[in-house]
Amino acid sequence: MLNLSVILEHSARHYPERPAFTLGDTTLTFEKLNNEANRVAAALVALGIKPGDKAAICLPNILQFPIIYFGILKAGAVVVTLSVLFKKDEFVYHLNDCDAKIFICAAGTPGLPMGKDGKEAFDVADKCEHFFMVSMQAPVADGITTLNDMLKDQPATFETVQTGADNTAVIVYTSGTTGFAKGAELTHSNLFTNTWLSTQILHSAKEDVQLLVLPLFHIFGMTLMMNAGILTGLHSILLPKFDAAAAFNLIEKHSISIIAAVPTMYWGLVHYNAEGFDKSIISKNLRICVSGGASLPLEILKTFEQNFDVAILEGYGMSEGSPVVSFNQLETGRKPGSIGKPVWGVEIKLVNENGDEVPAGEKGELLYRGPNVMKGYYKRPDETNKVLQQGWMHSGDIAIKDEDGFYYIVDRLKDIIIRGGMNVYPREVEEIIMQHPAVSIVSVVGIPHEKWGEEIKAFIVCKKDQSITGEEIIVWAKERMASYKYPRLIEFTDALPLSASGKILKRVLRLSSNEDQ
Repeated sequence: MLNLSVILEHSARHYPERPAFTLGDTTLTFEKLNNEANRVAAALVALGIKPGDKAAICLPNILQFPIIYFGILKAGAVVVTLSVLFKKDEFVYHLNDCDAKIFICAAGTPGLPMGKDGKEAFDVADKCEHFFMVSMQAPVADGITTLNDMLKDQPATFETVQTGADNTAVIVYTSGTTGFAKGAELTHSNLFTNTWLSTQILHSAKEDVQLLVLPLFHIFGMTLMMNAGILTGLHSILLPKFDAAAAFNLIEKHSISIIAAVPTMYWGLVHYNAEGFDKSIISKNLRICVSGGASLPLEILKTFEQNFDVAILEGYGMSEGSPVVSFNQLETGRKPGSIGKPVWGVEIKLVNENGDEVPAGEKGELLYRGPNVMKGYYKRPDETNKVLQQGWMHSGDIAIKDEDGFYYIVDRLKDIIIRGGMNVYPREVEEIIMQHPAVSIVSVVGIPHEKWGEEIKAFIVCKKDQSITGEEIIVWAKERMASYKYPRLIEFTDALPLSASGKILKRVLRLSSNEDQ
């Protein structure tokens, strides 16, 4: 038997008065967090929520997230995390797809009205029976039942429902870039193992203070930061929305020692004028930084490390892997630009289109197996069988392995551009363009072309006070890469479209290009 909530219960017993989470001026101790989670569990049982029932939540990085998350687990139910950027129709799809019995949604803000959209979605969802809103800055509308109403008169003690290690604990939806989003079923064992090995990667200790800016509804922030922090018993500082100034303020104020972020966040920190903050203090306290979610451009990595005298450890994972698959680890060494080596218990191999393993130095699809691999996609056996074969999870990512056993992601299989029959890997083109002194960040995609099949297009954000023409970029790139690789089309933009987890949305760039044609 195993219930993931054991990690919170352990820390609450051993470090009851230690701060667990802080948001603004409010701090929850581990004991208080556990007590509040118990109240949520008791309320769910009173509502008739049974073990295995699906409980959907849509919450930013606020104190209620870990409270509700662990309350659902304690009740033996399944947590289904939904993006704060969803609109009504997206909520309807996910609530119906996961068979949610209850939906707990933050009220949101005028600019991000998730509460309004969530309630409208609940009203038309097929099987969802209960809706509760978490008030944030403003009072909720009349007639809406709040989380406080749900928890009224509930006890702070609860006997956690015993669940099997292979029971589903959390359903995390994939991004849905190639069709409808699919819910990856992650078991209590999947998440506990990945949480434990995350503490080993970070070498986290009770004295550490970590910044939680990664969205907790995303598996990266959920496992590597929230759950690993709770297991270790360390203090987590919440930042609901990434902002470079706010991040630097918290890093300095709370003596942050651990940061985990996606590349676009590191890009934001690198390009923010941090003169108002004491870099020496920040550098003194920062002990370890990690990056995942997408490949970190080497120029950003080098600049950040030079500015703050701290190494960024890159890793690789995906929702289906709970998420951590490989990482640069202190014990096994580090190579900037690589995703490191497989983590504890995980095996990786690279295969060609025939399924044969390729030797070091050759490109192949990355496959992995281990205790981190999901149970499957919820209610999608055919989709599960396509990607999960004989225990091996087919990632859809193209990688190479060097002679020292370090892996490097070349690109997403679906993002490869085929121009005139030649494979072009966008990341390779992006890394070269990023070296141009006027370029701040770039994303390269393929768009349909009558003659070549696909043409290469680069979307570029220039550095502040820098300007350059598209023709100059083309000439510059042409001198530095093979003739079939350099972009023929350049579009300058003020910003790149990002997902809620900070990933660049290449599908949006492709769509906008197709509409312009």
